[in-house]
Order: sequence, then structure tokens, then C-alpha cells
Amino acid sequence: MTTIHNKLAPTNREQNQIVGPDSGPEAPFPLRLAGEVLRGFGRGSSKLGCPTANLPVDSASAKPWIDSAKSGVYFGWCSIRFPPSHLALKSTVSTPLSRILPPDFVPPVAGIQLSIESLQNGWRLYPMVISIGYNPFFKNTTRSAEVHVLAGFCEDFYGCQMRVCLLGFIRDEWDYESMEKLIEDIGIDCEVARRSLGRSNWDLSGETFKQEVEWLSGNGEV
Repeated sequence: MTTIHNKLAPTNREQNQIVGPDSGPEAPFPLRLAGEVLRGFGRGSSKLGCPTANLPVDSASAKPWIDSAKSGVYFGWCSIRFPPSHLALKSTVSTPLSRILPPDFVPPVAGIQLSIESLQNGWRLYPMVISIGYNPFFKNTTRSAEVHVLAGFCEDFYGCQMRVCLLGFIRDEWDYESMEKLIEDIGIDCEVARRSLGRSNWDLSGETFKQEVEWLSGNGEV
């Protein structure tokens, strides 16, 4: 069972960091997590300017790794299955990303496309960062998994099915002396994910990711 850590964040972080070798993810990655998007603590958008999708950490698909996983920030790709009426399937207008990201932030693009069948079934693919832990700044007493999808949405997607493929670990879970410092670090996490996923051996292309792409397409057991 993981423990709660209250280590303060470092004062100076490397903003141009790239996680993992150019050859691609290393063991134990990739790791999978899936479930129905839950309503969380209500602070992602209102306080942080960073909307998050909360997933149950007791999801059967998370076993056995999540109980012993290090608390912290990870990155990778996720897929969401939207209902036919959702604006994510209809809108052709670019929607702004979360407020913590600079206007010129360009999310990485996957090197593959989901199958026509998966697209017709409402699945869409996105880059993401995910925080797994207790969020000591907010004094949480229960562990959570909060996904920050690196895309803009005109409408929430509570209740939608989400599949997450974690490819790497960015940093440990830290406590913060101020909200401003926390927001700054979330922005750096997103930039690290963007730079790391932008490489050819991390963009889901190639035979290495064939099974993961199939799973992200909505096939196979959750």
C-alpha cells in the first residue's frame, strides 16, 4: 500500500525535460487504467484552470500495478467514448485548452488513427498527463487518479468510458507552499508530456504499440 508524501516541490525545475529514451517506453510501461469518468473534487477548473477527468483507482483494469505504484505524475495517451450527441464528435471549432497552458501550446499528435469502426462508435484519442496520489496541497485522505486531457472541450464528459495508457513517469508527488507554484508545475508537466510524446517511438505508431492501440480503440476487456 502506498503512503502519503509531503515533500515540498523543488524551487527550480527543468522545463525542457524529456522523459524516457528515444527508443521508446521501458518496463514497467505501458500500464493501463480504465473506467467511467467520475465527478471529482470540483477544483480542477475552478481553482487550477486545469480540468481533470477522475477515474476510480479500484478499477479492475488497474490491478495489480496501481496499489504499489509510486504517487506522482505520469503521461501517455487516453481514449474517450463519447455519446452520439456530444459536441466533441460534432464541433469543428478549435476549443481553447486549459487556462494554465500558454496560447501557443500545441498538443502532440498520435502517429496513428483509430479505426473507422472505433470512430463511429464514439472513441477519440488524446495525449494526457495523469496524477495518481493524495494531492497533499489539498490534504486529500483518499488516493485518486486525475487525468488532464491535453485537448479543449466545449462540454464535459462525466459518465463516459475512458481508457488510459501510461507510457512514462514525470515526477514524484509534491506538496506546495502556494497555489501559484502548483499551477506552474502542472504547466511544466504538460510541456514535458508534449515534448516526450512528440517522438516517433512514443506516438503509438509501429508494431510495438499494436496491442495498446487496439485496446485504446475500445476493443478487448477493460
